[in-house]
Amino acid sequence: MVLNSATVFSAPPIYNHHHKKPLLQPAPNAPTLQFLKSNADTRNNKHIQSSLAICKSSNKYFRVCCGQVKVDESLSDEACELVNGTELTIGDDDNGIRAYLFTAVKNNNEAGILLLSDIFGFEDSSTTDFAYRLACNGYNVLVPDLFNGDSWTKEKPKALFEQWISKHKPEQIAKTIFASTKWMINEFAALGIKNKLGIIGFCYGGGRVVDILAQDQEAYFGSGVSFYGTRIDSSIVSNIKVPLLLITGDNDALCPVGVLEEVTKRNKKVKMFVFRGMGHGFAHRPQTPEEDSYAEEAFVKMRSWLHDGLLVKS
Repeated sequence: MVLNSATVFSAPPIYNHHHKKPLLQPAPNAPTLQFLKSNADTRNNKHIQSSLAICKSSNKYFRVCCGQVKVDESLSDEACELVNGTELTIGDDDNGIRAYLFTAVKNNNEAGILLLSDIFGFEDSSTTDFAYRLACNGYNVLVPDLFNGDSWTKEKPKALFEQWISKHKPEQIAKTIFASTKWMINEFAALGIKNKLGIIGFCYGGGRVVDILAQDQEAYFGSGVSFYGTRIDSSIVSNIKVPLLLITGDNDALCPVGVLEEVTKRNKKVKMFVFRGMGHGFAHRPQTPEEDSYAEEAFVKMRSWLHDGLLVKS
């Protein structure tokens, strides 16, 4: 489904409520991309995938250490056979970037996605489950640790939030993101694949999608999706050279529609979809059947946007 050209969209018609989001299957007849050699029997290891990543790049900086990734136990056996989940470290052990890599085993579409987490970090189950589902749709998804082991937790007093976020300088986070990007680009290049990546972010990570695309200047990324991005600098939006989709709800105080409207006015490559009545986090942390339904629709719109930006043009 291709989004129409209007800048602001209303919520979609009523859809069936989903108490459990079904896994969408990858498109048939897509080529297979092998980033990983599995050291686990996926038929017997139902809900934990462990794979040995092989870094083919000659650049010794991009050394990979591997572990295990847990996924939602409600996922089916068949779905688990479609994805390899790997914990890895990009760089040396002391200063390396921890990350999760989810790769499609069957029907791999040879497209890579960098997924930027919200403030709760790359290990949060809402983020890893979303990454897993993207991989079930044929993508290869890298989720880096933006906060160097110091993500925000719900147990911390809200009064300390600004003090916490101020410790994580935008320059350092951008450095982490670009180092992760270059690692993934090198992995593709080693396999003779020169496709550009997609970038997705939630909340704080959604705001960083705007920052990164403005700096990237179409060097590494071919498309982006920002879910209810926070701390967005609208003054840099004119530097974005690739299609960017902004998804939010009109009841989201952390990501006001007015800010996103200003962003779309500054760059015609940026489009926006607004879900009426939805608040912050509904697409990757749905709490009600209504949010679950709109989260499903948001996923489909994101998937269509990535398909048009990464696969049709590749």
